[in-house]
Amino acid sequence: MRVSKAQAQANREHIVETASVMFRERGFDGVGVADLMAAAGFTHGGFYKHFGSKADLMAEASANSLARSLVSAEALSVQDFVDVYVSRDHRDGRATGCTMAALCGDAARQSGDLKSAFADGIEQTLQTLGEKYPTRPDAPPGETREKMIDLLARAVGAVMLSRACPDDSALADEILAVCHAQMTASISSES
Repeated sequence: MRVSKAQAQANREHIVETASVMFRERGFDGVGVADLMAAAGFTHGGFYKHFGSKADLMAEASANSLARSLVSAEALSVQDFVDVYVSRDHRDGRATGCTMAALCGDAARQSGDLKSAFADGIEQTLQTLGEKYPTRPDAPPGETREKMIDLLARAVGAVMLSRACPDDSALADEILAVCHAQMTASISSES
């Protein structure tokens, strides 16, 4: 039975969304095409009607989830971003959390297309947060960008380090608490 173009597009979007969740939960290497398609409700053979390769899907799913995270970040102040991002809820929500915290380590070992999707997502996040950052009137050019790179790297790193510890580890919570406090202090010093 033939599928309409609209239905084929809807199916593709569903596969991308399913992949986005599964990749964040299990990592790129932890998700096979057959498992992914079964989770999306399709047969394994249908995958290649939508994507040239798993690498193509990885790049598209990453770009999609990075864009969704950006939409969420746009609604937050920089402090609210830190409060939401550097938290136990985010740490424990791998499948629904930030793609950067879930997959940066994996992305470093992937194709240029995937790295480009991450670079674009990181750049957009830096710009979005930079527009909201409380800057001193006498701040030198480029200072806000430097502070946003530092803030984003600390936020992502805090979540990654916390996730690397056992779930009930005091160290996992300590990492989040210390990083959150330090980031909050640095934001407050700018206001």
